Amino acid sequence: MNILGVIPARYHSTRLPGKPLMDILGKPMLQRVYERVSSVNEFSDIVVATDDHRIYDFCKQNNIHVEMTSSSHRTAANRLQELSDKCPADFYIQLNGDEPLIDINAIRKSIPDFIPDDIEFGTNIITKILDPAQVLDPSNIKMVFDDNMRCIYMSRSPIPFPFMEIDYSYYKHVGIIGYNKKMLDFYKNSKPGRFELIEGIDTLRFLDYGKILKLYEVDNCKTLSVDTQKDLEMVRKIFSQGFLSN
Repeated sequence: MNILGVIPARYHSTRLPGKPLMDILGKPMLQRVYERVSSVNEFSDIVVATDDHRIYDFCKQNNIHVEMTSSSHRTAANRLQELSDKCPADFYIQLNGDEPLIDINAIRKSIPDFIPDDIEFGTNIITKILDPAQVLDPSNIKMVFDDNMRCIYMSRSPIPFPFMEIDYSYYKHVGIIGYNKKMLDFYKNSKPGRFELIEGIDTLRFLDYGKILKLYEVDNCKTLSVDTQKDLEMVRKIFSQGFLSN
């Protein structure tokens, strides 16, 4: 199978402008992400999708496959869709460019054994929430799924509500999402759905329209997106303490 790893990289982050090129112990964050995901042998190629010439030039200078995409994209899925028109593949895995500590095992788990090409199909990594405070945090997207691990709904609220039963584990979304070409094209050609607009969760569009989103659980999958200067300092500290790829 032709599996493409895609790293969307925007320069103009609202909270931390220029973060893809910010230094982490001698290397820009984007390079840290690229080097880390390069250990995933299942990828046929890894491509950076950007809208900024500074990121593009850096990638070219460091022999990283990069493609320019439109600056008008509102979401990573839109950027991946444009890339999919340029770079044909059986499956596309979204790898966040602001997660230099990204879980390699989770990436591998997001690649299904079988990829249908006749229907819209996607995958998403989930992990069990171990800290009760995270259940109430709206930044953690809670996931509900059936016995076949097909996603039923996702929400910023604690769902399901423990009204009749309290012996239940909550699961949250991890930002590693896989798409076949049909799924990406559907996203481009559709409007935001009802619950996507209410919850403000882009991925909800697939559920709004009844598309298949298969979930894969990874135990104790810790994520840290670099969204602020404080996050960046935390990541620098982790690398200075000898962080190694898993």
